[in-house]
Amino acid sequence: MSFNNSSNSSEGLFDLVEIANPSPVRFWLFLLFNTPSIVCASCVIIHIIFNRTQRRALHNHCVLLILIFNLPIQLIDINLQIIFFHYGSVQPPLPSVCLIWWYIDYACYLGSMILMAWLAVERHILIFHDRWISNQRRCFLLHYAPMIIIAAYILLFYLVNIFLLPCQNTFDYTLPICGENPCFESDAFPSKWESIVNGILPITLETFASVSFVIRVQLQSRRLSRLPQWRKTRRLTIQLSLMSAINICFNMPSCLISFAHYCGLPSQYGSQIQVYFTFLAYFITFLFPFVSLCQLPELRKRIKTKIFFLPPQHQSQIARVAPTLRRTQMPTVQ
Repeated sequence: MSFNNSSNSSEGLFDLVEIANPSPVRFWLFLLFNTPSIVCASCVIIHIIFNRTQRRALHNHCVLLILIFNLPIQLIDINLQIIFFHYGSVQPPLPSVCLIWWYIDYACYLGSMILMAWLAVERHILIFHDRWISNQRRCFLLHYAPMIIIAAYILLFYLVNIFLLPCQNTFDYTLPICGENPCFESDAFPSKWESIVNGILPITLETFASVSFVIRVQLQSRRLSRLPQWRKTRRLTIQLSLMSAINICFNMPSCLISFAHYCGLPSQYGSQIQVYFTFLAYFITFLFPFVSLCQLPELRKRIKTKIFFLPPQHQSQIARVAPTLRRTQMPTVQ
């Protein structure tokens, strides 16, 4: 889950430096954030899949796919991290565990990051160019096909490079993610391709697409505010702004450091910062399900009533008004 291939060195990111925060602190941070995040992600996924209206809404499809890509990170990657923080080593110390860990860490995280870039681009189509997807053929080409291509590409790319590439991997069971040093990163071409195409380009595209989307909404707010779908447009704008802000804040520094390394900056410079942002990048996965709730007001109400046992807002208002009405009631005349 990092841009750790910014040089052609065979060293992995964790071979250079390790994060200074004590393992117990990281253990409790991951445990406390991951548990409610899994619950929220599961609620959102189930709601979108089983609610016909939400399932057919085009703006939910990419969000659903990102949540599905994040689930292996939450259920396997982060739990392996928690076990590492507790024992101080990879458990169990097996090459197969490291390979699966690498695959989930790279494929699922970078896959969700590329999907986030497409999500920012697709918002322009859904709001400002809805005629482009007015029939089934156009809808498939401009909506479904890009997500299918992105998912298939990222899963196959890391399946080949991690499991099938004929090279010797080095596993360090005393470092997080087994040192995060797959052997394909020692090859110049796949290493640069991964860093530029799978890392730098998506975050750059997402930044421009998100900023331009917010600007377009602001410029056309007067005209859109008169339309019935303005409330939906506002929610989509808020949701995209929050998602992109979290993703850009945690990923852009690593992206800039990797770009600086390609421009000639020695690999040892920025390594400490990169390791910290690699750790903080997990909070994108933690926070994404909660941001997804911005577009699902019905689900928010159900979570409040069924999980937190809070009464609906209209019932609480009635409960406050009823005693007032009883106190102000006129006495009956005999």
